[in-house]
Amino acid sequence: MSRHLNAQTHAWLKVFAVSARHLSFTRAAEELHVTTGAVSQQIKQLEERLGFKLFRRRPRQLELTEEGKRLAAVVDQAYQAVGLEVKRLRSGVMSGVIRLRSIPSFLNRWLMPRLPRLQSRFPDIELQVIAEDSSISLRDGDFDLAIDLNDGHLPGLAITPLMEERIFPVCSPGLLRGRPPLRRAEDLAWYPLLHDVTAWRGSHDYAEWEHYLQAIDAAHINVHRGYTFNRHQLIMEAATAGMGVAIARQRLISGELGSGALIAPFPQRVTTGMRYGLVHAAGALDDRRVLAVHDWIVEEARRSAAD
Repeated sequence: MSRHLNAQTHAWLKVFAVSARHLSFTRAAEELHVTTGAVSQQIKQLEERLGFKLFRRRPRQLELTEEGKRLAAVVDQAYQAVGLEVKRLRSGVMSGVIRLRSIPSFLNRWLMPRLPRLQSRFPDIELQVIAEDSSISLRDGDFDLAIDLNDGHLPGLAITPLMEERIFPVCSPGLLRGRPPLRRAEDLAWYPLLHDVTAWRGSHDYAEWEHYLQAIDAAHINVHRGYTFNRHQLIMEAATAGMGVAIARQRLISGELGSGALIAPFPQRVTTGMRYGLVHAAGALDDRRVLAVHDWIVEEARRSAAD
């Protein structure tokens, strides 16, 4: 037999698949809208073509030979796979790999809990998720989409705004025990400070604290002390452990505040002028898969901002 099946053999295999499912030439003929004789003849031709028997013809019934059982299993799987793919193509299902890069704080605290919804909507899109902080350059070509916290200016790249961020101090309730009350900015002198050295793109080690205190007219307070970390997640963990007072981000802190693990000693929450944005190269959204993930993230951000 030729290494490759010709069109006629493929047609016979279709007749065989239906006959094997029904174990009846008559019922196969009804499904295929042909005569029983035509089905029987095509099965005979297929057996001659293959060089082995597929059915044992018993009175009033058919039985698959061992070879027939093995071939029926393979053919059935093949037709199921073809049918599923046709269904996907007709329904516009997208597949492929999308490289999604994000600053770790946003990825851990905002995006990860929502990713199952993306998986449910686009089950055939595979994400390659990369966590990179803002000290790493956003180079065109090493991602399809990237979530970043910046001032909205990244030369050579397009940015879709997602949401603004507000910052404010938080600490563990246990940190206050045995120390003077923490009611105003001057009281910070009695407390260790925690710093995220990669707070946003272009920031410096003490940028968050300096920005916050300047916004509440307390810029005279020295914040160049305490512990520094290169991940927002780490300063939140340090604050929860009672190591000091940290600057929290409103979009990422609801869990700790809701549970009481952290408290906000000051009422003021200030904007930074920075926004979370969805970064992509020019023309990246021409790929409908990238566009689909982009639009999903924008939709989730709008829903989150409305909460």
